[in-house]
Amino acid sequence: MPQARTSDWPALPYAEWRDTLQTLQLWTQVIGKIRLGGTPWENHSWHVTFYVSARGLITGLIPSPDAVDLEFDFLAHRLRLRTVAGEMREIPLVPQTVSAFFAQVEEALEQTGCPVRIYGVPNEIPQGIPFAEDTVHGAYDAQAATRFWRALVQVERVFQAFRTRFVGKCSPVHFFWGSFDLAVTRFSGRPAPLHPGGLPGLPDAVMREAYSHEVSSAGFWPGGGPIEYPAFYSYAYPSPPGFAEALVGPAGARFDKTLGEFLLPYDVVRNAASPDDALLEFLQSTYEAAATLGKWDRASLEIPQGKVGTPRRVG
Repeated sequence: MPQARTSDWPALPYAEWRDTLQTLQLWTQVIGKIRLGGTPWENHSWHVTFYVSARGLITGLIPSPDAVDLEFDFLAHRLRLRTVAGEMREIPLVPQTVSAFFAQVEEALEQTGCPVRIYGVPNEIPQGIPFAEDTVHGAYDAQAATRFWRALVQVERVFQAFRTRFVGKCSPVHFFWGSFDLAVTRFSGRPAPLHPGGLPGLPDAVMREAYSHEVSSAGFWPGGGPIEYPAFYSYAYPSPPGFAEALVGPAGARFDKTLGEFLLPYDVVRNAASPDDALLEFLQSTYEAAATLGKWDRASLEIPQGKVGTPRRVG
């Protein structure tokens, strides 16, 4: 895998762009709910996610009520709505309230003949303000948004390499707008105990479907709540005995008892001699802890990391 330069991993000082992050999360929820409202349900909510694109974050093609995609462009700072009929609308990404952004999105959908009615209340945000009423959140620092996207590009690249090491069921590398994180999830192939639910702003039925089978999941989160810095995370569901005490790398990784997962600060990776190797060490060691302690059939699930142009050898 080609190595990125340390300088390719941008600084993401949470305190400096907290307000923009909060606004952007709400804007992405507006667009995410459009995908949710037009796409048949897929296992583990994979139908609602965004993907890292060459310019930002994109929904992928939404099949109903008409074929449409939406993309946050963090270079030109536009939200683009495109239909297969050739219609396109752009909404500037500038300082503006969630209410104003929501109104423009609704108008653009109407103009292109793709009206989608959504549940206009944020998910996974305690005491979330309805989009149409939110005049509180409206910050947008364009440079910070671009840095965040450039970080996602690097993280996505390493996550994709890690994903090639697994031949069992594995999620795409995708972005969840509810929790505002980039994630990749491996599955043991066995059913999991019924999830208790209880996450604020998310129906228990969604949580239980998402965690219907045993997982080892890793991701990148720009910070918020109890963790006021960007970090990588890794957890298992169900968490096997001894998981919290497992030895993982690199130095700087730790288990957070409150969150119930391993954390590795983004800056540890960014400032490492080889950011790629540091992140891969975290992903691999935390997965191995989950899979070994959880008694996964590792021999049948794991394969060597993929190489460009070389098919996996079988037989």
